[in-house]
Amino acid sequence: MSLDVHVIGAGLAGCEAAFFLAERGVPVVLHEMRPSHSTPAHKTRNFAELVCSNSLKSKSPHSASGMLKAEMACMGSLILRTADRFSVPAGEALAVDRDLFSEAITATLRSHPKIQVIEEDCREPIPDSINLLASGPLTSENLSQWLAKTSDADNLYFYDAIAPVIEAGSIDSSRAFLANRYDKGEEEAYLNCPLNEAEYYAFVDALITAEKVAPRSFEKEKLFQGCQPIESIVATGRDSLRFGPMKPVGLVDPATQQRPYAVVQLRAENRDRTAFNLVGFQTKLKYSEQARVFRLIPALHKVEFLRMGSIHRNTYLCGPRVLNPDFSFRGHPKIYAAGQMTGVEGYVESTAIGLIVADFIYQRIAGRPHSAPPGNTALGALIRHVSGSDPNTYQPAGMHFGLLDPSLFDGVAGLKRDDARKEMARQALAIFMNWWEKRDENNEK
Repeated sequence: MSLDVHVIGAGLAGCEAAFFLAERGVPVVLHEMRPSHSTPAHKTRNFAELVCSNSLKSKSPHSASGMLKAEMACMGSLILRTADRFSVPAGEALAVDRDLFSEAITATLRSHPKIQVIEEDCREPIPDSINLLASGPLTSENLSQWLAKTSDADNLYFYDAIAPVIEAGSIDSSRAFLANRYDKGEEEAYLNCPLNEAEYYAFVDALITAEKVAPRSFEKEKLFQGCQPIESIVATGRDSLRFGPMKPVGLVDPATQQRPYAVVQLRAENRDRTAFNLVGFQTKLKYSEQARVFRLIPALHKVEFLRMGSIHRNTYLCGPRVLNPDFSFRGHPKIYAAGQMTGVEGYVESTAIGLIVADFIYQRIAGRPHSAPPGNTALGALIRHVSGSDPNTYQPAGMHFGLLDPSLFDGVAGLKRDDARKEMARQALAIFMNWWEKRDENNEK
């Protein structure tokens, strides 16, 4: 068996895994199909390109994503460290200048003495080697065919929609205001575009009748619940957006001194705040329809689009059916999976799985028994979701408190929800740190 570990895919999970292993002296061959084979969503040749949003979710240590990031930080996450360097204002969220972020990740990996980069479209894992498949939601057709054959599944995909990005100078600032919900965060990070009742329903009616991009005839459309296009949300009811991405709670329009009837929030794409994305506005509308419908939002009536929203195929596995507890494939113990293709949803979750699976591979190379974080940690709960869920009802999931069993935490029963979550977060981090320290001690023996 080759001593190199082949990491296929230089997205967030692949980059995190490659760096983790290389920093521990393991030679890594990082395979990336771009730029020779690009995707409908990627725009650059850089590694770790963020294609949907520039947000890595909440920084609050008491949030589910904050818990996960705290555990990743214990493991020395390259992605989080780089995100902190190139962060942009986003209230309680960790958002980044996506160009500077991906350029830095690319430079770090390309210059690492233990990492060799090969630009190619891998048709299948490299024989007689340890492989980590981290090809992400936009896995190429060639590798998808191998996955379908290996996992005995003929529908490894669902659809994901991404939100538009607009030019800051084209926003009518007289009809927008800066504010965070409930004034949370150190600085005002969101530009809010209010709508009154008539404006909201005019927007909804236009959205309902707008032309959408249809899936190809041979593809079955399966949209992940946590990333629904706004037109799919509004199809459930004309008021659904006011209780979803356009909810006005926690905001007061300084022009009226009242809460808006509905609001569209914009978040900065870069440090210079020259570009904004429409928060929660993933869409599969045709480009011409996006321009027409989104310009019905008063503050955006003359907006210029830097990137239109789009829809693309996402590939994922039924983890409980095809993966072992260490995320190696059943029947293929030298081939591992990581990132969003395992059935986790979100940048942070994908990165976290890349990090922990890299550690599982390192344990194997070091001749140590498999050791995973306990189930009452964020990473442990995410692992349990992927490898231990009911395969008949398995769906992609992001990190949330529903993955944690309160009975595994001391003194939580009877507490109010927020207090219980704070206590669970505190205990989970302590439990994870204890596991990580003991694991390091075992590796030094």
